[in-house]
Amino acid sequence: MAKQKGSPRAAVRRRLGGAGASALGWALRVATSIVAWTLLLHLFTFLGIPRPPLPIARPSCLGSGRNSSTSAEAVVAAGEAAHLAPPALPPRRLYKSNGYLLVSCNGGLNQMRAAICDMVAVARYLNLTMVIPELDKQSFWADPSDFGDIFDITHFIDSLRDEVKIVKELPHNFSEKVPLSMQPISWSSEKYYLRQILPLVRKHKVVRFSKTDSRLANNGLPLKLQKLRCYVNYNALRFTPSIEALGNKMVSILRRTGSFIVLHLRYEMDMLAFSGCTHGCSDEETEELTRMRYAYPWWKEKEIDSEKKRLEGLCPLTPGETILVLKALGFPRDTRIYIASGEIYGGEKRLAVLKTEFPNTVRKEMLLSDDELRPFQKHSTQMAALDYLVSVASDVFIPSNDGNMAKVVEGHRRFRGFHKTIQLDRKKLVELIDLFEDQELSWEEFSVAVKELHMGRMSQPTRRRVIPGQPKEEDYFYANPHECLGPARKRMERLKHVEI
Repeated sequence: MAKQKGSPRAAVRRRLGGAGASALGWALRVATSIVAWTLLLHLFTFLGIPRPPLPIARPSCLGSGRNSSTSAEAVVAAGEAAHLAPPALPPRRLYKSNGYLLVSCNGGLNQMRAAICDMVAVARYLNLTMVIPELDKQSFWADPSDFGDIFDITHFIDSLRDEVKIVKELPHNFSEKVPLSMQPISWSSEKYYLRQILPLVRKHKVVRFSKTDSRLANNGLPLKLQKLRCYVNYNALRFTPSIEALGNKMVSILRRTGSFIVLHLRYEMDMLAFSGCTHGCSDEETEELTRMRYAYPWWKEKEIDSEKKRLEGLCPLTPGETILVLKALGFPRDTRIYIASGEIYGGEKRLAVLKTEFPNTVRKEMLLSDDELRPFQKHSTQMAALDYLVSVASDVFIPSNDGNMAKVVEGHRRFRGFHKTIQLDRKKLVELIDLFEDQELSWEEFSVAVKELHMGRMSQPTRRRVIPGQPKEEDYFYANPHECLGPARKRMERLKHVEI
């Protein structure tokens, strides 16, 4: 044994073993340092603290300059990798759930979007577990899209995990249970949900809201709930990557030639039939729209005086009327216009007059290839999501009516920095248009009057108009969520986490 211990071979083994142990220890120390540094960067990012500068590698006395340079690059690469890593998830809010909330949305994209924001606020206030909402598949558009076809489910759940627990489906032990189905009262305060709805949820454990549009009041809610509605709308509800990518591509194409405006021309068959607005339509078209209105039983108003409604400012402007307004407001002939809408009633024939006066008018079908649009065909809600992204990003947004998209996009543009939205005063506009067409006003008089009419209607900072007892007549929360704008916006993230 002594001879073996003192042999040259044994000595070599001892030296190799010692070197191996030393190398292993060095490797462990390097790995531990990298892990610690990465965790530190995540912590700084999570807390909102500026990241410390990366350490500069010193020349190694054990290697050449080339090795030293490689070490420095490795440290920088490790820091960049940590910076590009997904942000840490917020801590999960722990609470005893009072039951499960199922949500069946109704209406188009933006009506459902606002409803989802409201229902998250209700679930948070009542300490409920929310199931991913179901989208409307039975309305005029008959779009079969599910929530995950429109919105990023993972982001939605993760971004709200510190507020409310959201699950993709009911757990197995509740899947056979028939939920209590009900429609909450429209424009209700949080007290209604606390006193009327919470006892029902505790009793039945699973409740389904079969209609969710406008079920939460515009005003009078706790500030924290209002800010949560904003957080859901502007942070948690993110479109799917495919929708975001295609929307951003259209914005990039439009930006190549400079600024552009979006005209939300809601001159579509469903809107005209529902509202009874037939100004500019032929007798055959009027009959077709009337038949459609009677075919949908949930459209309650059947006998409608179209001209009276138009003079009250309750009809979308026709393409011809829109041309007069754009020219009177001073938009030049070469203005780049994106039409955000479904199929215009009357097709290209009705759009031809607009394209004649403004030849740089485009639609999504002119910006994207057939292959790019094919997955979205017969999915009107997904098409509307593309229009939504372009509308929010435009230099000027002009809706021809005040429907849900017009209001929700206006609010989003306010949130992004009070970007210009021209809120057309249709009641006074149709009066001016009629006077001009009857030659009672010259073009100059008409143009001056239109400009003066809209000087204060371009999304300037203001507070919502409150009309007690008339929520439909007052300003809509999502059109002007003033609690979340300006200096209040900076506090939104911090207040979002305060217990309600």
